Amino acid sequence: MSQEGYDKLVAELKRLESVERPKASAAIAEAADKGDLSENSEYDAAKEAQAHLEAKINDLKMTISQAKIVDVSRLSTDTVQLMSTVTMTNLTTHRQMKYTIVSESEANLKQGKISIKTPIAQGLLNKKVGDDVEISIPRGKLRVHIDGIAIEA
Repeated sequence: MSQEGYDKLVAELKRLESVERPKASAAIAEAADKGDLSENSEYDAAKEAQAHLEAKINDLKMTISQAKIVDVSRLSTDTVQLMSTVTMTNLTTHRQMKYTIVSESEANLKQGKISIKTPIAQGLLNKKVGDDVEISIPRGKLRVHIDGIAIEA
């Protein structure tokens, strides 16, 4: 993953632990003050929200602990790989597309960042500029011509 992606995950973890966790505890305490816990749906909802929050915190901790930060200065533009920004032309519609291949946790289609686990990314890996590639996607086949490969720091 990129350093930027890693930093965002660490910041999100800090926010969840320092802001959201105390809010969840306060919501449970407030609901508990309202009396009989056996019939207190507000208490049950607060406990469930806390459980979801703790699961999210644990997932983030696991992702961060297993993260490997990619040194983009050592990457090559010879072939498509993780962190490559690929410019390509759809051979059917002749429209140009541009995607950056990133880790799953950094994927954001609105920013043009696709997970390395997507069919498009998998179909592009190890391809070179000038290659015509046919990729199996859920809607059928996507045929593209690779116009350029860049590494954007």
